[in-house]
Amino acid sequence: MSKNVAVLIPCYNEAVTIAKVVDDFRRALPDATIYVYDNNSTDDTAAIARERGAVVRPEPRQGKGNVVRQMFRDIEADCYLMVDGDDTYPADAASALCDPILEGLADMTVGDRLSNGSYAEENKRAFHGFGNNLVRFMIKAIYGYGFEDVMTGYRAFSRTFVKTFPVLSDGFQIETELSIHAVDRRWRIQDVPIDYRDRPEGSESKLSTVSDGVKVVLAIASLFKNYRPLKFFSLVALLLGVIGLLLGIPVIAEFLRTGLVPRLPTAVLAVAFVFLCGLSLATGLVLDNVAKTERKQWELSVYREMERGHRS
Repeated sequence: MSKNVAVLIPCYNEAVTIAKVVDDFRRALPDATIYVYDNNSTDDTAAIARERGAVVRPEPRQGKGNVVRQMFRDIEADCYLMVDGDDTYPADAASALCDPILEGLADMTVGDRLSNGSYAEENKRAFHGFGNNLVRFMIKAIYGYGFEDVMTGYRAFSRTFVKTFPVLSDGFQIETELSIHAVDRRWRIQDVPIDYRDRPEGSESKLSTVSDGVKVVLAIASLFKNYRPLKFFSLVALLLGVIGLLLGIPVIAEFLRTGLVPRLPTAVLAVAFVFLCGLSLATGLVLDNVAKTERKQWELSVYREMERGHRS
């Protein structure tokens, strides 16, 4: 059976670079279909991409996550190669990313900009490297899997991965969500080192280091709560329990010494924190059962999607 590859390029005001990106990936993957989803660009991104032979579609909901959601819904392929339209990722690495997917050896491949040092040399934006390392550390601490590069926008996916991935993000949190989903659902992941290059002159990044960085951290916390509720609420319960003990131990010690509770408000507050500790732990246990049921349903949906893919 012949395999088909779809190159997915989400774009917002990339008129400076989009022609070169489309041409480069056309040469690298001559049999692939190149899709450019224009996210309300105010320049000529869509027109230029169309002139270069890409399939251009509009996406009115602003945000990269919204674009990726619609791409995954619309497009049918055996391998999906996602790349930014800013000409920072090399098209000559496309085959290295797609081959493990097409050969059935991986479900997601990740274009790793960090391990060879190219990102540190080329990237001129302050704190981007720090933010990437922070997100890597958090995912490693929570899930036990160490990505070489979490925030890269250069990835390839299998059809089953794409069609069973529930996109929740609406912005630049999408890369983090893809990474966490792949780890939590035990998809097969491969890192592929690539040579990163910074944006060319006249091309501007749409990523805000501070505001988008905060959104990414909050997204990690939210996904942690959704995917691992028992662990999440156990940590919350531990924190509440420690506060309750710190408040309550002096009260208990004074009661044992004098038989009196002169600091009644502190005692009530300590009891409240201990109660919240127990409530948090109970919440985690209930939601853990819900998450396990949802995981079983998701696993069955994966089997159904794999069967559908084999039939087609």
